[in-house]
Amino acid sequence: MPKGLEIEKKYLIAYPDADTLLKRGAVVKEIEQTYLVSDVGSERVRRTTINGVTTYTHTLKKKIKGIVRTEDEEIVSEEEYDRLLLRADPACLNIKKLRYVLRENGFCYEVDVFPFWQDKAFLEVELENEDIKVVLPDFVTVLADVSEDKNYTNHALAKRLKARSKFN
Repeated sequence: MPKGLEIEKKYLIAYPDADTLLKRGAVVKEIEQTYLVSDVGSERVRRTTINGVTTYTHTLKKKIKGIVRTEDEEIVSEEEYDRLLLRADPACLNIKKLRYVLRENGFCYEVDVFPFWQDKAFLEVELENEDIKVVLPDFVTVLADVSEDKNYTNHALAKRLKARSKFN
């Protein structure tokens, strides 16, 4: 993929079986991401833990067209992460998810499972270019291609969850 670009297909899928993912060799990442107040795109910080090792990243994304976005991502220190959290967007809740990363069919599949969904999840596939035809793994049931549906971005979910929490 060209540096600084994200070309990604995203699918809403039926809730996957974790045992199947693990048996196929998936790596599990625990992710918590916080969206920041920003007027230059979608900006977030993320804490990712794999096998007890935690890393922190700061990311800025801007849509170019269709499934293509600019993506500037850098690893930051825990101190920088904590400093950036001071800019957390009050209109968003933190998103917590388990990400299963699996390489099959020449693709890297990322299956995101959220604690607030018991019947569905996301499957994301990053591509080298827009013209690549995605071969979906046989263990998923696709409910919809949401690649260009702004209602299914993690940022949109964070906003909906926050709005919903005001009434609980």
